Amino acid sequence: MDKLKVLIIEDTPAESDKLRAVLQANNFEVVGVATTCKDALSLYYTANPDIAIVDIFLNGNPDGIAFAEAISAMPGAVKPFIFLTSSNDRQLFERAKLTHPFSFLLKPFNELEVLYAIEMAVEKFYGQHEVTEEETNAVVSTDYLFIKKNKSLKKVAIPDIIYIEVEERYCNVVTQQEKFVVMMSLNRIAEFLNPALFVKTHRNFIININHANEIILADNLIIMQGGHKVLLGDKYKDFLKDTVIFK
Repeated sequence: MDKLKVLIIEDTPAESDKLRAVLQANNFEVVGVATTCKDALSLYYTANPDIAIVDIFLNGNPDGIAFAEAISAMPGAVKPFIFLTSSNDRQLFERAKLTHPFSFLLKPFNELEVLYAIEMAVEKFYGQHEVTEEETNAVVSTDYLFIKKNKSLKKVAIPDIIYIEVEERYCNVVTQQEKFVVMMSLNRIAEFLNPALFVKTHRNFIININHANEIILADNLIIMQGGHKVLLGDKYKDFLKDTVIFK
């Protein structure tokens, strides 16, 4: 499991220190602090953050907007970013809007505002619109499952998921390090997973076949990495003939 990686672009040490403290206290990883547009772009492309928090003014100039304009001009390079500002300049605000930030935070910010802004940005950028129709604490993207836990977002790499199990109306997502409760149905989660890797073995289970160690047909069981036992239903056995690991 990885931490959500955040890049801070802020030229005032007191503000960047406060922001770093808030993020680290809530289990985010700060990949760097940039004080100029040039440094921000360098860190953005080398540290590969999941999200950036960008002060509009850097050293007295609206270079935060220049940073946003630069990354927006690169197809496929855009990650969600949030603007920080204490300015009430309407013209500047309109220019900033054209870069499509996911939120604006006004200085002085507080902890809950920062956490809420990050959560909303992740949901908008990485999530599918269909998921927002139901109450959920998770966002599924191609590469990661972002799970809200306490006040922070846990970032779980999809390949790290060993299996998913139904528990009443929700699901347990099991990795080597931890188990997460996700407020989505099993069928709903399955819609966003690669069917070549994730297969349903029972009405209550989906497994990642890369983490399957052994199949015991006599007991209708699959032994997963870490010794986890997953049920294998008779109506779901057809996938075995197409799965190299079980041939």
